[in-house]
Amino acid sequence: MPNDRKSKLAETNHWEEILALRDRQRAQTKNGIQVIKQSELPLEVNRQGLMRWYMHPAIKDTALSVLLFFQQEIPPGSRSGRLKFQGGQVMLILEGEGYTLIDGVKHLWKAGDLLNLPLRADGIIVQHFNTDRERPAIFVAAEPNWLECTSVDAAAASSSSRMPPNSGSEDQWPRSNAYASVSDHRLPTTPTSASCASARSSPSAT
Repeated sequence: MPNDRKSKLAETNHWEEILALRDRQRAQTKNGIQVIKQSELPLEVNRQGLMRWYMHPAIKDTALSVLLFFQQEIPPGSRSGRLKFQGGQVMLILEGEGYTLIDGVKHLWKAGDLLNLPLRADGIIVQHFNTDRERPAIFVAAEPNWLECTSVDAAAASSSSRMPPNSGSEDQWPRSNAYASVSDHRLPTTPTSASCASARSSPSAT
């Protein structure tokens, strides 16, 4: 086996591969899409709910690839999946009102607020709730794209096991150690410390 690997590696000039990667990155920057139109993005149903991806590690036709950027919609009276990940994300609330649990602490928000999901060594557990029974809540979120330069596990240290409401059977979705939900629908009664940009953040969960 070691000899097979050595022979296979010998088939490639790895210095030239670096230059080829440089050229691909230059071409992406030069020829990539500058304006990403919402009308051209599909609405994805996933473990976290309803999302549109503007920038993603697997999307290679945009001029930049240094960020993850997505829009998420939470239906009236519903919630997102419950996510454990590293943090370091900001969310701008575009429509609606609700709250986010960050490590058990309830943070209220409404349209126009910016929510900070703190970066922590052991990661954070986050879940979003729409408290309006008639209108959807919509936000956009951005974070650095560390997934390719450090690997998904190293960058996120996250996990997902349950789906938001009305998104299909959990058994339809593969389990993963990276970017996963651990939703149990229960709100904590004893909050811990966290930070949020919204001036209406509350230390208690009801």
